[in-house]
Amino acid sequence: MSAAGESQTAEYQQRRWQNIRKLLERSGPFCHPDFEPSAEILDFIMNSCKVLIVGAGGLGCELLKDLALMGFKKIHIIDMDTIELSNLNRQFLFRKSDIGSSKAKCAVEFVNKRVPGCEAVAHHCTIQDMDEGFYRQFHIVVCGLDSIVARRWLNGMLMSLLQYNDDSSLDQSSVIPLVDGGTEGFKGNARVILPGLSACIECTLDLYPPQKTYPLCTIANTPRLPEHCIEYVKVLQWAKENPWGNTVQIDGDDPQHVAWVMEKAQERAVKHGISGITYRLTQGVLKNIIPAVASTNAAIAAACATEVFKLASSCCANMNNYMVLNMADGVYTYTFNAERRTDCVACSNTKRTMEVEPSATLQTIYDQLCENPGYLMKSPGITTVINGRNKTLYMASIKSIEERTRDNLKKKVTELGLFNGAEILVADVTTPNTVTIKLKFTENMDVESTR
Repeated sequence: MSAAGESQTAEYQQRRWQNIRKLLERSGPFCHPDFEPSAEILDFIMNSCKVLIVGAGGLGCELLKDLALMGFKKIHIIDMDTIELSNLNRQFLFRKSDIGSSKAKCAVEFVNKRVPGCEAVAHHCTIQDMDEGFYRQFHIVVCGLDSIVARRWLNGMLMSLLQYNDDSSLDQSSVIPLVDGGTEGFKGNARVILPGLSACIECTLDLYPPQKTYPLCTIANTPRLPEHCIEYVKVLQWAKENPWGNTVQIDGDDPQHVAWVMEKAQERAVKHGISGITYRLTQGVLKNIIPAVASTNAAIAAACATEVFKLASSCCANMNNYMVLNMADGVYTYTFNAERRTDCVACSNTKRTMEVEPSATLQTIYDQLCENPGYLMKSPGITTVINGRNKTLYMASIKSIEERTRDNLKKKVTELGLFNGAEILVADVTTPNTVTIKLKFTENMDVESTR
C-alpha cells in the first residue's frame, strides 16, 4: 500500500471510532464509580474482550451486527439451527441462497465480510455440546434465545463457574455477566444478570409468560380451531400411531414430521368443519412459535448490546436490572430491580431442602420437582446413594430406564430406602449440573427405623 493509502486508512480508523472514544476517554455524570477514562479501554474492547452470543436468530443477527459495529472483534456465536424461508423477513444477515445452511456460520461470514477487522467465530451445535472450559474463556455472554429451558441451562452453567473464597465469599473474578434479551410480538425485555450477585433466570421464572396450552377435553371432543386439530395429532395421535417408531419424538424442524402432522390434522379438521391448517401453522404449534417483529428485535438487541458495552468498559453503570418494552400501543418502557431469591435452586449456594410426609410416594417428590415454583423441572431424573452405591429411583428421559423404574413412583419414600435427612440427586434438561436436595420429613420419626 502506498504512503497516501496508508494515511487515508489511518484517517478512516481515527474517524471511525471518534464517537466511541468520546465515551471512553472522558468522564461524565453517568459513569460507573470505578470508571477511569483511558484510550486503553477501546483497545481492550477491540483486541481482548471475548463475547459469546447465544442464538443466531432474530435477536442474534442484530446482536452480532451491533457488537461488531461497536468495535468488538473477538465474538463467538453459537446456534444449532439451519436457515428456513420463514426466517428471511427478519433475520437480515441471511439470503434465499442460504436456506438449509447453518445460521451461525452464515451470520459470521456476512459480518466478517462487511465489518473490517471483525473476527467472529461460529459454532454450529447445541449449547450443551460445549463444556465448562469453552464458557470460561468469555468475559460476557449475551443471550438471544427463544427457549426458556435453554436459558435455564445456560444460567446454570455460568453459576457452576463461580468460585468462592475460604470465607465462603464470592470470588468476583469468576463472575461472567449474562445479558439476556427476549421478544414476543411487539413486547420485549432485556436484563443484566451478574451470577451470584443479582437475580438469575431461576430467581425470576414467574416473569416468563406461560406456554400456550389447550384443554385435553377440547382437543379430543370439541375442537373449534385449526390449532386444536394440530394439538390433537401432536398429543394423542402421534403416540398412538408411532409413525417413526416408539422412541421417536416429534421434531418440529423435521419436514417429514411436520408434513405428517399437517396431513393428519387436515383429516381431523375436515371431519369437524374446520379450515386453516397450513404447514406454517402446524410447525408453529409444534414448536410453540410466537410471531416475531423485526422492530422489536432491533430495539431489544440494541438495549442488550448497550449493556454489553457498558459492562466491558464501565463507562456507565449497567442496568439494574430488568427492562420491559411494550410497543403494542405506542412505545412504553420501564426498568425495575428484579430481586434475588434466597432459596434459588441455581444461585443461593445452599443445599436445598424438600419437606415431605414419611408416607409420601416418589410420585409426590416428582410432582414437586415439576410443579413447585422453586424447581419447575421438565423431566427430572432422581437418584440417591444407599450404602455407598448409586441407585436410580426414576428417570423419564430414557425409555428403557423409565419402564424399569416406573413402579417406584407408587412406592413410599421409606420403601425406597430414603429417610429423614436423606439426599436425592436430581438431573434435568433445565440445568447442566445435578441438584442435591435433602429430604425433611414433616412428622417426627425414628431415623434408624427408616433406613
